[in-house]
Amino acid sequence: MNISLFIGEYKRYLQLEKNLSLNSIEAYIRDVKKLEAFLLNYNFNKANLSAEILNEFVKWIAKEDISPASQARIISGIKSFFNYLLIEKKIEENPAENIDFPKLEKKLPSYLNYNEIEKMFSIIDLSKTGGFRNKVILELLFACGLRVSEVINIKKNDISYEEEWLKVIGKGNKQRLVPISKNALNLIKIYNDTERNHQKPISKDKDILFLNRRGGKLSRIYIFNIIKELAEKAGINKNVSPHTLRHSFATSLVTNGADLRAVQSMLGHESITTTEIYTHLDRKFLKNTVDEFHPRSEKRKSKK
Repeated sequence: MNISLFIGEYKRYLQLEKNLSLNSIEAYIRDVKKLEAFLLNYNFNKANLSAEILNEFVKWIAKEDISPASQARIISGIKSFFNYLLIEKKIEENPAENIDFPKLEKKLPSYLNYNEIEKMFSIIDLSKTGGFRNKVILELLFACGLRVSEVINIKKNDISYEEEWLKVIGKGNKQRLVPISKNALNLIKIYNDTERNHQKPISKDKDILFLNRRGGKLSRIYIFNIIKELAEKAGINKNVSPHTLRHSFATSLVTNGADLRAVQSMLGHESITTTEIYTHLDRKFLKNTVDEFHPRSEKRKSKK
């Protein structure tokens, strides 16, 4: 099978039918090209792709010093590709249907406590160009639980100051509304008045809220470096990224008794099981829940 013949069509399918973001599409295409490289290296390119050959591919990526999580993502991408070929009747059977995923260790997400967050805010140098902008970005990551890709794509008209909502475009270009605090709104207003409205944006980014010195949209890696540097200067001995602040947002809500479905909605999780991991981050929270609601708990009995 000549996989390269189908990559262009598959890319259009991901874009038009699945409505995936550019980053997701590029990741899926990389997975398919990795399989294509394997087939070329081992002279499998003219053979009918079988489950046996794909299992050899799985063994191959396992030897390439790729983490189990990355292996699982690649396998998921390959499964998606062959599902597409089956849907389009390019193949009669799906050879990837029974490929096994590597066993993944379920790790609890790293998060920061409120004091650590406050330390990061305190060491931002507001006298530097972009300092106040960085403060607003940090506020949105923690106060709204946004993904870094969501932050860099916020447009000025995505913010409802009166209703205190922020329109966010999440994974798969899915739109959701996230409540935004008065404090965050005030910071955005100050940023607009003192910095953003005085910048000359490039034409394609004229509506984007956060701009770099050249008037263009910030990159994901740029914000990653900002957050990492702030954490280091604040003396936080953890591997901190923008996603750590998203975890911190969710953890703060869940451990303080927020409804899990509400947190799921704010985070933009498709499945509640993804959100449920935050209930495991604070054993005290779980114990208090049992004490409060279980009919045979001592605390419950004393209320009767």
